[in-house]
Amino acid sequence: MSAQCEVTGKRITAAPMSFFERYLTIWVFLCIVAGIIAGQLFPRVFQTIGRLEVAQVNLPVGMLIWVMIIPMLIKVDFTALHEVRQHVRGIGVTLFVNWLVKPFSMALLSWIFIRQLFAPYLPAGQIDSYIAGLILLAAAPCTAMVFVWSKLTNGDPLFTLSQVALNDAVMVVAFAPLVAFLLGMSAIHVPWDTLIISVVLYIVIPVIIAQIIRKRLLSQGQAAFDNIMNKIGPWSISALLATLILLFSFQGKAILDQPLVIALLAIPILIQVFFNSGLAYLLNRMVGEKHNIACPSALIGASNFFELAVAAAIALFGFNSGAALATVVGVLIEVPVMLLVVNIVNRTKPWYERA
Repeated sequence: MSAQCEVTGKRITAAPMSFFERYLTIWVFLCIVAGIIAGQLFPRVFQTIGRLEVAQVNLPVGMLIWVMIIPMLIKVDFTALHEVRQHVRGIGVTLFVNWLVKPFSMALLSWIFIRQLFAPYLPAGQIDSYIAGLILLAAAPCTAMVFVWSKLTNGDPLFTLSQVALNDAVMVVAFAPLVAFLLGMSAIHVPWDTLIISVVLYIVIPVIIAQIIRKRLLSQGQAAFDNIMNKIGPWSISALLATLILLFSFQGKAILDQPLVIALLAIPILIQVFFNSGLAYLLNRMVGEKHNIACPSALIGASNFFELAVAAAIALFGFNSGAALATVVGVLIEVPVMLLVVNIVNRTKPWYERA
């Protein structure tokens, strides 16, 4: 185990939830209100912003998403990949749930709830788009916030770091084909060129930039790295909130016409969170992993890299799409639901350790 990896793991998991992160649900709700009001008062301004596109990529949103994603990816230490051999069973459970269960279970839940049970209550022209958004949300495992959830359960910092690094490495090559396959199964056409552009713009390039910045910051010492990360940390949430204001300025009329939509979209998301976290937790117990391994393994499967999901939904289907709205619902419920999962795994620790 390298000394740098050990220090990095401890540093990352030592950071508490920031003020913005702790009250993310409130900020998202306020952005929904602000965006809807702004869109109704200044429609021409936001229509002009919406037309600022190059190769189907909205330039203002593209910049905001880079500001969202890059600070999070700077935290990821890909040199920790060699640590996966320390907990092969836990890593195996993480990969199984994240890539073989979670996206497919969401596709199934979307079909059951959105295309079947809730279809009479949703705009008919947006059904496919809602399903696409939910699939995009489930196909992007959590990156930065899982460090926070892991700390709240006393999760093993090196395991958390190594599983995040491995998930991000897998995401670079698996996100596009997995999304295309699942959307194809749901009879939703996805232009491959747009999907590839999205992956390059919002995964590959940010990963490269983030790792270059990380290397340069660490060359100045760990104290300098921590200082810079504390300064740029709020950028991610601020950029996310600005993106949501833009998105809801376009979605305002649809929300006002169909206020029930957000609640209906939240139901399959909530089910998949509890199903996937519970499955990972139980599988880790069955294979004999310790509680401090099972917790971060369960939590990474329950939460989502919603910044990437929002970016991909906007790039593929547009600001006005149901897909963009569906991914934002995931943002809206992320913090309270994950805090509930954290509470459950903490309270069940005596039961878990009786195995």
